[in-house]
Order: sequence, then structure tokens, then C-alpha cells
Amino acid sequence: MESLSKTTRDKRSKLKGVGLVVLGVIAGVLLSLNLTAVAQRELEKYPLPVEELRAFAEVFGAIKSSYVEPVEDKRLITEAINGMLTGLDPHSAYLDQDAFKELQVGTQGEFGGLGIEVGMEEGFVKVISPIEDTPAFRAGLKPGDLIIKLDDTPVKGMTLSEAVKRMRGKPKTSIRLTVVRKGESKPLEFTIVRDIIKVQSVKSKLLEPGYGYVRITQFQEHTGEHLVKHLNALYKEGALKGLVLDLRNDPGGLLNSAVGIAAAFLPPKVTVVSTDGRTEDAKRKYIASPEDYLRGTRDDYLRELPPEVKNVPMVVLVNAGSASASEIVAGALQDYKRATIMGTPTFGKGSVQTIMPLGNNTAIKLTTAKYYTPNGRSIQAKGITPDIEVEEPGAPANRIREADLLKHLQSEDEAEALERARAATESEANEKDQTPTKKGEDASDKPIELGSPEDFQLQQALNHLKGLPVLARLDQAKSGQAAAPADKGAGK
Repeated sequence: MESLSKTTRDKRSKLKGVGLVVLGVIAGVLLSLNLTAVAQRELEKYPLPVEELRAFAEVFGAIKSSYVEPVEDKRLITEAINGMLTGLDPHSAYLDQDAFKELQVGTQGEFGGLGIEVGMEEGFVKVISPIEDTPAFRAGLKPGDLIIKLDDTPVKGMTLSEAVKRMRGKPKTSIRLTVVRKGESKPLEFTIVRDIIKVQSVKSKLLEPGYGYVRITQFQEHTGEHLVKHLNALYKEGALKGLVLDLRNDPGGLLNSAVGIAAAFLPPKVTVVSTDGRTEDAKRKYIASPEDYLRGTRDDYLRELPPEVKNVPMVVLVNAGSASASEIVAGALQDYKRATIMGTPTFGKGSVQTIMPLGNNTAIKLTTAKYYTPNGRSIQAKGITPDIEVEEPGAPANRIREADLLKHLQSEDEAEALERARAATESEANEKDQTPTKKGEDASDKPIELGSPEDFQLQQALNHLKGLPVLARLDQAKSGQAAAPADKGAGK
């Protein structure tokens, strides 16, 4: 025992020595870096914790000297940065060169892959939202699904960037996803064919004479201009008595785009959203003004709007897939009583992520503030509660929202789905009840097409605009139940 203790002490002493050397190297690198003024100011305000850095250096040294295989310094530092950020909340992340490029390309509306917004939670890839009209959406993936295998490779142990790279690939090639879904007793299996994803951020149609429908699938760089074109096209068909703005399953996007969409329907110069954080830059108000919804020196696209748009009766449809920018628009229109919000409570992502480039085409995505509606309501982990709640037939009973995510800004207990994911990955592969169920082949697995005649929530929105009874549940329609008749002359 004495010789064992002595050996252990010798190893610890050696590691401490290595750690001190590494700590010195790290300190030297920090001093020699051409730090930005912001970074220098923050280091002066918040000095580096020497003891904690010493522990980091000792671990770094231990890995370099004793790990079973050689590990590149770049990999160790990158993983450390990644761990720092992902440990904060579900939305902060390190963006390597590929991830940073994908973020920039995605806001332009075209990229390759399956068509899903994803995040990382406890080592699993979580589906935030499938993007409409993409392979993943058509296959039947749903928000909250936890991807535990890509083909035959377990996801556990991968970084988000690694998982995304595996899901991307040449068009017409396929990948098999094994997912755990809340409410399902065993994993589900989806075989999805990759394609070029072209997101059409605005769609529209005339539901019937006098009633228009506009759907925003994602808030991109040119969504505002596209909205104006679609509204002008609708008004060419004749004056509108009512308009439905559909934000369901819209995962968000660019803040300035959300401000522009809200400004299209609100009076000039009113507050659309405010943010509050620790820094002065994070404390500001965004108003319905070109300065806050335009980028660069482009012409003000809202000048081309039909003037009647400011007063047309409106219903905004939302659900648990409506997040971030969608919630900003819905919250602003609700606070000013400009539109009736209808559907189910939204996702609740009310935090601001700032992209901070690090050089070498990498960046960090850091949560820096929270969003507040014009009346000062926090969106974070609460979402927007509709004025009229109408069920979404076919949607999961307990759909995942921001409050269910681990380490969200208002922390709660671990979600039940994570426990099921762990159980699925740790169980014996030959157990009968863990044999994946193949999905995506049965039409019943497909979600209801939004904007179609079978869209129950849309039909209720149309009823509301006409002054007709609105049903909260599909079973009321099937059983013939109805609210009181509309007032005489409603909708005229």
C-alpha cells in the first residue's frame, strides 16, 4: 500500500508540474494574443481564475501525457470551448468553420440536408422543428424527437457539428434515423432521402373571396420583401375582409426580419420588442422603423404595402412549434390588440443569441439577453398564450417546449424523454420490445398539411373573422356542438 501511495503521489506531483508548465503556456498565449478591445475590457473587469485554470491545465497535461492515444491540442481546446458553452443553456454553442458557414447560408434560404432544426441535449440530437416541405417533415419527424442513432452509429459521444455533418450529404442519398419519442414505448426508425433544402419563407393564397392567408415558415433575410409581394398579390384579387397570418411550426430566424413583419401591420414608431441583458448593448428597444428592420442601405420595402393592411381584421395562428421570432411578432400584435392570437401556447424561446466571430471563420453563439413584448411580458420559458385556444389535431399531447429543455434559463428537472433515450441506448440490442418501429411509410404518420381544407385551426380562424362560432376541439365539430351563433351582421 505504501509503494502504491508513493506511486500515486509521484504521478500527482508530475501532473502538477506538467499542469504548471501548461498554465504558463496558456498565460503566455493569452498575453501574446491580439485581443479585441471588448475582450481586453472584460479581462480587466473579470480577471481569469488562476486556481480553476490550474485545474484545467493539469487535466490538459494529464491527457497529453497519459491518454491511451495521442490527441491534438486543437481538438482538446475546441472540446473545452464547446463544453463551456453547451453547459450554459440549450442555445449557446461553439460554431466551427462548417457550422458557422451553415448558419450564414441558412438565413439566405437554401442549404443541403434533411430539413430539420436541431439542438444538442445531454449527448443526444433533439429535433427543435422539422422545416415544412422538406424530407424530414414529409417523413413525419416531430419537435421533441431525440435522435439516438444515425444509420448504425450511436449519437451519444458526437458533437452537434459531427452529427449534422453525418446528416448532410449528396441529394438522393438516404440515411436511417433512430429516434425516441415521448409517448412511444420503443424507438422509431425513419429512412429519409436527402435533398437540397430550399425554404420558401412566405406562402399565400386566397381562402375564399375576401379572406387571405399568409404563412411564414422561417424569418430570413428577405422575408419582409416577400411578405409585401404576397400581400400585394392578394389585394389584386380584391379588398380583404380578413387575413390569417400563420406562424405555426415557424422556428424563428432573424430579429430584424421579425421586426419588419410586425411593422407591416402596426403603426409607425411603436415598440415591437425590447431586450434586456447584462451589457449596455443588450438593453435596447426595437421599433417599427426602417432603422430597426432594414440592413444596410436597402429601400424601405414596407412603402409598397397596400395601405389597407394596417387595418384589416387579423388572426395569427400559433402552436408549440412557433418560436423566437414568431413569438416576437405574435406578442407585439397581441399587446397592441392588432390581431387575435389563436391556436396553442408557443414554444417559449425568449432569449437572444449573439454571434461573435472568433477569427479563422469560427464563432460562438452566446445567449446575451432576453426578449420582452411591448407590454414588458417575458417570452422566455413561458411563450405566448393565445387569446383563443384551439387544439391542433394530430399534435403530440405533451409537445416539447423551451421549459422542458435542460439548462434553459429557468432550469427545471430533466425531461422524461431523456430518460427514455438513455434507456433505449443502454438496453440490450436483441430485446424484443426495443426493436425499432419503422415509420414514414404510413400516411397516418404524416402531419396535417397546414393551410389545407383539413386544417382545423385554420377553419376556426376563418370562422372568427366571419363572426361565426369558433370550436376549441375537433370532437365538437364531429359531435355537432357549437358556440352561440355569431351576432347578426358579423363579418359584413
